Amino acid sequence: MMSTSARTAMVRIATYNVHACVGTDRRCDPERIARVVEELRADVVALQEMTYASDLAIETRAPVVLPVTGYECALAPTHARRHQNFGNVLLTRFPIRDLSRIDLSAPNREPRGALHVELDVHGASFHVIATHLGLDPFERGRQVRRIGRVVRELAADRYAVVGDFNDWLPGRTLARALDDLVGSAGKPKSFPSFWPLLALDRVWVHPREGVRSIKTHRSELARRASDHLPVVVEFEVDVVEHASMTRNELTGAR
Repeated sequence: MMSTSARTAMVRIATYNVHACVGTDRRCDPERIARVVEELRADVVALQEMTYASDLAIETRAPVVLPVTGYECALAPTHARRHQNFGNVLLTRFPIRDLSRIDLSAPNREPRGALHVELDVHGASFHVIATHLGLDPFERGRQVRRIGRVVRELAADRYAVVGDFNDWLPGRTLARALDDLVGSAGKPKSFPSFWPLLALDRVWVHPREGVRSIKTHRSELARRASDHLPVVVEFEVDVVEHASMTRNELTGAR
């Protein structure tokens, strides 16, 4: 017979706009970005404005976009150039079950998209939607509504929505619609990295009750590596372990 014992595990998800690996000193240094990723100690890292060789196969799972170890990789380019692709990348220590790419582009605007990845987190399904939204409020409103529809259609118990939402206007911002749908993400300030004033980078997690902390990563290295600081959320998930037991063990008989 089988019995179940419940325990919890802590999961860390980060979002990080790496500015094509160009730091505040105007130096392109992917190795420096990799060191910041290592500082985060995150299980999942969503990268925006990531560049990588255009001949890299889109189904590549090795994390060759950065010199990091222990991660799988999912690619979602929004710009395909002659020598370089540019867009969203997800690094994950959890196995990838499935992924899809969502086109969020608006007419006459810079191409935008989202990466939807289903992960195996301690044996259970966990969805991550990682994105980088546009600069125009009308464009951004359409993109938030599209992501909202994806979230509502998930029918999933556990998921996160992460990325650079470019949402800085005062009052009831466009991204607030995700607060209403998922639960408030908190708004740690992440931009500009040398003196963060704006909460452009967000992480929403469902169920919200599991969230233990959400903060910007403010190391000296992170302040130099990009014009954004990473945002990291730490949350608890239930892990159900199954153990095989005999009937005598279950009843205590000898």
